[in-house]
Amino acid sequence: METVGRHPSYFKDFGSCRRATSAVEFALLAPLFIFLLLGMVAYGIYFGASHSLQQISADAARTAVAGLDATERQTLVSQFIAANAAGYPFIDALKLTVAADDSTADANQFVVSVTYDARDLPIWNLFRTLPLPDTTISRRSTIRIGGL
Repeated sequence: METVGRHPSYFKDFGSCRRATSAVEFALLAPLFIFLLLGMVAYGIYFGASHSLQQISADAARTAVAGLDATERQTLVSQFIAANAAGYPFIDALKLTVAADDSTADANQFVVSVTYDARDLPIWNLFRTLPLPDTTISRRSTIRIGGL
């Protein structure tokens, strides 16, 4: 029985052999695929947190409509955030900063601004060489008061 290494035509057939092409293609493309996959997961987490934050501010602003004055609206917003923020994906209620007040540009509007410290999201630990966004996410929602 002859061994492969001693076969006289082994080196002559080396360039035309196709037995390991899939393994070579996988070795070349797998790092790129994994990098893209980690990038999609990382940005998906960030965009999920950003969308949740926008939804929190919009829901809190809608809740504020029931208030009769700015103080009552601020109380309603604070109560809404305390009761519901934990239900949003990727959001830790303890890292939220909420500001709710009448609009300075239009007295008939009420503005809810929410800022989130996103440093503890897993995005920052997945792949450190990705170009990552800011660790603070800020969103705001404005709602008209009085139905006009």
